[in-house]
Amino acid sequence: MKPAFLKDDAFLSDVRSAPVGPGILHLWWLGQSGFLLQHNGQFLLMDPYLSDSLTRKYAGSDTPHVRMTERVVDPSRLDFVHACTCSHGHTDHMDPDTLRPLLAANPDLVVVVPESTRGTASQRLGVDHSRPIGMNDGVKRSVCGFTLTGVPSAHDTVETDDAGNHLYLGYVVQAGPWRLYHSGDTRLYPGMAERLAVFHLDLGLLPINGWAPERRVKGNLDCSEAAALAHDAGIRLAVPHHFDMFQFNTGDPREFMAAAARVGLQGKVLRPGERLTLETARP
Repeated sequence: MKPAFLKDDAFLSDVRSAPVGPGILHLWWLGQSGFLLQHNGQFLLMDPYLSDSLTRKYAGSDTPHVRMTERVVDPSRLDFVHACTCSHGHTDHMDPDTLRPLLAANPDLVVVVPESTRGTASQRLGVDHSRPIGMNDGVKRSVCGFTLTGVPSAHDTVETDDAGNHLYLGYVVQAGPWRLYHSGDTRLYPGMAERLAVFHLDLGLLPINGWAPERRVKGNLDCSEAAALAHDAGIRLAVPHHFDMFQFNTGDPREFMAAAARVGLQGKVLRPGERLTLETARP
């Protein structure tokens, strides 16, 4: 199993010692599609998967979810988080074994999910249906010092429920002077780069595990597609995710960096528990 860059006490020490200021944004990758953001003392958690629930669920099946990398931290120790987003209802993005201890550690936690999954989210959290905050395409909400805007994702296609609510969302996050995009799970769809370009994004968090029918799971951007999307959307820095968690469904970040170099994109590969800091506000 691959070691985390930082985990447990060392990870928490790094989080607590990170400088605080209106022009500083900190980002930690937690593995899979999970990220922790800190801006001006406020913490936002996105798509955390900090358990072995899927490994247990599929043990002994013909689709084993064998973990590749150490867990960064027990979610019950994240007792400083103000808000958490989930991009859709798949367990590696909306994990009850992560969300329940997180909520117990943070009783006032604000949980943001696609409107289409509010029922699922409330069941997994063990809370009333009204507790999760619903998002949709184009909906903008101010949450604990962050401004979130919903953007459709395609996993594998752009889908809505009978009420027209999107099943899969990405989120554009405004944090002071910084704008970042967390894709959740997505593949390309027509007009996607143009939709993202209007936000003038500093940072894009994009999956790179790709798609393959033999995996029998929904697919995502591959390395070349992620680099091309970030380039075409004018994203200043791209960070890959959705790799090195499960052996059957991963990607190679070296291929992403090579693809980024081919299109003149700045990329950065993080290791689980590693921090990226942006310190200079846009002009």
